[in-house]
Amino acid sequence: MKLTTIEHVQKCVGQLPAPRDLKVIDYIDEHAKRWLSYARFAFIGFGKAADIELSAAGGEEGFVSVSGSTHLLLPLTALDSESIVEVDFSFGALFIVSGMDETLRVNGKVSEISDGLLTLKVEECYLHCAKAFRRSKFCAPQSPQQPHDEISSFLLQCRFLALASINSTGQADVSPRGDPQKFLIQEEDGFIYLADRPGNRRIDSFRNILEQPKISIIALVPGCTDIFELQGSAELCTDKHLLQRFIVQGKEPKIITKITPTSMRITQSTALGRSALWPATQAPEDLIAVEIFKAHIKHSKDSSLQAKAARVAVSLPGAMAKGLELDYKKNMY
Repeated sequence: MKLTTIEHVQKCVGQLPAPRDLKVIDYIDEHAKRWLSYARFAFIGFGKAADIELSAAGGEEGFVSVSGSTHLLLPLTALDSESIVEVDFSFGALFIVSGMDETLRVNGKVSEISDGLLTLKVEECYLHCAKAFRRSKFCAPQSPQQPHDEISSFLLQCRFLALASINSTGQADVSPRGDPQKFLIQEEDGFIYLADRPGNRRIDSFRNILEQPKISIIALVPGCTDIFELQGSAELCTDKHLLQRFIVQGKEPKIITKITPTSMRITQSTALGRSALWPATQAPEDLIAVEIFKAHIKHSKDSSLQAKAARVAVSLPGAMAKGLELDYKKNMY
């Protein structure tokens, strides 16, 4: 069954436990600045109108810098694909810190390209939960089987991917997905399939796909610098035979993303090589995910009664940490 309305999608994945944008701020606060100072790698999508393309980006810690509290500075050479970005394009970015299971999502606009430097204006900033990283065991690399030039074989080894999408008003978003081998991404009869697992229920990617279907994906095997790049058109469905192909720990996913590819290839990522994510280092002591979540919720501009109640709840000592760990334990699949 093909899903065509946001109401049907939200019903499938479950209602949001709090306002959708409760943890979203529109600037780079001190927590996000520290995160970016440790970041070695990112997936960054650039788009305009109905087109979206995704690139890996990476380097040494702090390869992206912060200007004031509203702009990021990124060398063009940090991108695997420099040609996909232009001024006034929207961007969606997913920044990764070695040793951390959470990821920092930042969205906005490309405001300037000068002297080989991208200036990115921040419109949204928030921390993403750890489920995709934990399901994929991102920090526990293994040597992928050969050959790397056989797409079907490589896809069965992939455990982590980023999906870039763009809505009808041209706002880009990049979302993480993670699963064990053979269950992240599958190819059959010319189509590519992804499973939706429990997450934060914001359904940003799904909203965008319903508005316009073009997407871009990069999938990888932790520990390997080869990546799978895909562009195509996506639709959402709940066909029983597809859901059953992705059963993990006895649980079916709620939704399958079905993609008709327009291009796909395996390539070497120089950005991933520069980032040296593996072996993973110990997480920085001054990056505490719970404190970042709490700070962003506290500074959110949402003034609804539901938002106020949520702020009171997370301010209780230990409440949010216990809630997150319980969710990670009970709702991974």
